[in-house]
Order: sequence, then C-alpha cells, then structure tokens
Amino acid sequence: MTSKLLETLRHAILTGHRDISSPHPSELVDQPGVVELVNQALSSGIAVDKILQQGMVSGMEVVGTKFSNGEYFLPDLLMSAQAMKSGMQILEPLLKGANVQRRGKVIIGTVQGDIHDIGKNLVSVILEGGGFEIIDLGVDVPAAKFVETAGKHPEAVVGMSALITTTRESMRATLEQIREAGLSNKVIIGGAVVTQAYADEIGANGFTKDAGKVVNLVRELQAV
Repeated sequence: MTSKLLETLRHAILTGHRDISSPHPSELVDQPGVVELVNQALSSGIAVDKILQQGMVSGMEVVGTKFSNGEYFLPDLLMSAQAMKSGMQILEPLLKGANVQRRGKVIIGTVQGDIHDIGKNLVSVILEGGGFEIIDLGVDVPAAKFVETAGKHPEAVVGMSALITTTRESMRATLEQIREAGLSNKVIIGGAVVTQAYADEIGANGFTKDAGKVVNLVRELQAV
C-alpha cells in the first residue's frame, strides 16, 4: 500500500497534477492530485522524509532529466514545479519538526535593481524538490543582504539571478563583496542575460541556463 501510494504521488508530480480540481492532465481529471495524495500519505502514517524523498523528490528528479533531454518543455516543468510547491506547503511545517536530512542549503535571490522573480522561483522549487533547504531573499536584493546571509550560513551555496542586462553587473559587485568579506560560499549565477563566459569572467563557481540541471550543479559544487 505504501509503495503504491508513493508511486501515485510520484506520477502526480511527473504530470503536474496539483490537486483533484486541476484540469491537467486530462486523464487525471477528478482524480486525487499531489495535495490529496500527500495528505493521504500522512494519514496513513508514512514518514515525512519518505513522502518527500520517495514520492516527491524522485518525481522532480525525473522531471528535471526529461526537461534537459527535450522530452519536457517549459510549461511541463512549470506545472510539475507548481505541483511540487503545493505538496511542500503541506510538508514544510512537518519537516521543521522532524529529523529529516536535507541535502544542504541554497541562498537565492534576484540581484539589486532587478525585480523579475519567475526564473528565481522556478529554480527555488526545483532545488527544494531536490531536497535542498531554500533561503529565498526575494528580488532587488542588495549585495549587503547576500553577504549578511552567506555569513550566517557559510555552508550554503549562493544563487544569484538577473534577467536584464543593466543589472548583470550587480552580480559582479555582489560576488566581489562576498569575497571581500572573507566568505568562501560557492556562488552560482543564472538568468536570461547571463552566459558561461560571464560567469568565468566574474569568478562565479557555476552557471546553467537549464533549470533542470541546477540540482546536479549544486551537488557537484558541494562535492568540491
């Protein structure tokens, strides 16, 4: 019963079926979605970490792979991410009170002068789905806030986003201030105006344009 329920939850994540009222996918209309299945799993006494890892994280890992391979497109990724977020809203209070091993922390924010949050939010959900604890600083984040938060969480990876050319230089300034503060947090950058060449130029530790690959990128940096 446990394995079947978790497999059904995993499939709901894969198909982006958020709850019973969701119209997508058509074959699951009026069927329980992530919200109902997470609650059912909890009511059945399944451990929170098992629901998270075997039911949800494993589903998002497949979604990320399919997106990277061109089998899923951005709408598919967004629907799965929203379904994942709905489940996490139920589990988050329980995770804080349970002895659940997370894979690490990621500090994330859109740099100063930029108020775009769609890409940042998508990456946050994917990373959370990958088992990471997310510290979301929001948008238009001053360099000092990144520095302050990185200082409080020296083990965390710092992720910076920028979607317009004029704010890209905020990444450079923020990274410089992080290093000037003597902090050794790994730093990754992303966004529509960012390239690998720019990441190399400013000394960032990682870059990806593919949201589906961000979990593997952070894992690789943790291992260095």
